[in-house]
Amino acid sequence: MSTTETDKAREQDELGAAGSRLSTAPQEEAVSLPGLGVIGWARWFWRQLTSMRVALLLLLLLSLGAIPGSLIPQTGADATKVDDFRAAHTTLAPVYDRLGLFHVYSSVWFSAIYILLFVSLIGCIVPRTWQFVGQLRGRPPSAPRRLDRLPAYTTWRTEAEPEQVREAALALMRRRRFRAHAVGDAVAAEKGYVREVGNLVFHIALIVLLVAFASGQMYKSDGTKLMVEGDGFSNALPLYDDFKSGSMFTTDDLSPFSFGLKDFTGTYELTGPNRGTPRTYQAKVTYSEGADGKGRTTEIKVNEPLKIGDAKVYLVSHGYAPVITVRDGRGKVVYQDAVPLLPLDGNVTSQGVIKVMDGYRDAKGGKDQLGVRAFFLPTYGGGSSVLSQFPALLNPVLNLEPYHGDLGVDSGIPQSVYQLDKTHMKGFKDAKGQQLRGNLKPGQTLKLPDGAGSITLEKDIKEWAGFEIVQEPGGGWALVGALGAIFGLAASLFIQRRRVWVRAVRGADGVTVVEMAGLGRSESAKVPEELGDLAATLYDQAPGAPDPDDDSTPSPAGPAEGAEK
Repeated sequence: MSTTETDKAREQDELGAAGSRLSTAPQEEAVSLPGLGVIGWARWFWRQLTSMRVALLLLLLLSLGAIPGSLIPQTGADATKVDDFRAAHTTLAPVYDRLGLFHVYSSVWFSAIYILLFVSLIGCIVPRTWQFVGQLRGRPPSAPRRLDRLPAYTTWRTEAEPEQVREAALALMRRRRFRAHAVGDAVAAEKGYVREVGNLVFHIALIVLLVAFASGQMYKSDGTKLMVEGDGFSNALPLYDDFKSGSMFTTDDLSPFSFGLKDFTGTYELTGPNRGTPRTYQAKVTYSEGADGKGRTTEIKVNEPLKIGDAKVYLVSHGYAPVITVRDGRGKVVYQDAVPLLPLDGNVTSQGVIKVMDGYRDAKGGKDQLGVRAFFLPTYGGGSSVLSQFPALLNPVLNLEPYHGDLGVDSGIPQSVYQLDKTHMKGFKDAKGQQLRGNLKPGQTLKLPDGAGSITLEKDIKEWAGFEIVQEPGGGWALVGALGAIFGLAASLFIQRRRVWVRAVRGADGVTVVEMAGLGRSESAKVPEELGDLAATLYDQAPGAPDPDDDSTPSPAGPAEGAEK
């Protein structure tokens, strides 16, 4: 090999060393088949699993796997919708069951992707962290022999001594927050370590998000409770209307607190194109934390939950609960309570059922049961209209349709309190032999035929509010992970790690020759610009000397003009 070829090879090695370790990303190596044996295959599998390519692939698979969980009804979120889907899609439902698409986030395949991604990220982060710590403890590499081969380069001659130039360059780099040190006849400086910190923070934040998501799924609880004004609630499992929780959740994890609904207030637009649109929904409640906590009063609004310990109480629904009084054939009060009715539309047209199961006797003294279908219109429009005209209580009317017989509550088959099973019921008849129906305003009474009793709508019409009580232990960590991922990604994208070298040596004619060069991890206009700014500042401290063939003094802008090749 000739001397010229040897010099070129040495220069290439120097340039490669200068640009090395600008990133902690693992280097791509040629994959060779491992030798026979369990250890060889285990090493090969671990190398593939902890590669960045596989980590990105697993992250993509996790995102794709979450799509069915958003589009297909999930058993943990709404079992009723799952049952309706099964009834409507008799062919697809068995396939979805085998694939676990009705419980995506707890399925075997989703858990496998989740765990593999978790292991892959840890396998990527640990070696990169140690490598980065080693870089922080080390120093920037010495300057290559041929600085003019770097992407950003400038040079000039000065009458200052080489030592003075290097000292000025070292001080300048440190003022600009470069990690700098003198190496032989040059000063080596490096900046932009926050980029690698951002990379590591981003990957660590992903792990935090995965852990937060897993803990949230395993230890979360979500329950609903409908409360009429004046009702109270204690955070105990039997008092929930509906409750679901994660696989690791126990009743001991319920936050100890109680609260009561004092008053509900809803206001609506009275005029204009948005007439009837809610303006405010707020529930005034009293609550206490712990067994002997001091009672406090607050308001719960939409999207403004009450936070008690690890639990959040959300206001999610609203309706009316007319107070109904039922008397039997002897005039005895056998039922008196506020009956929550479920809204059917935006104007709170509501329906429900009044069930009198015990204590009722007909005109002859015989035991019987009453079931009354009820439709409530907060603002009755008159005529045969069965829809409310406005959600507020402007002209309230309660429509009743009474039946008597066997309600079926003693059969052992569960039934909804909002539905009436008329299989063994008979309707009360009016004077024309038709099903008895009556419209009541507050304070009015509907007489049942043949002295069977009466039903009265009391003047006090209460309101009810639906609350959702949620405990998500991983919510705070998920927020921290999301913010960390955003800031880490921003740092890795917008901050560039770069190196600058300043060489000052005495030339053959006795005049100091200054060379400056910069190198970034990727091509960027910022490296030449920054090098030009540094060169201009250093030029002020070591001004240019006249060329041997020219008595004029070089312009101070000279170094910056040659900053980019």
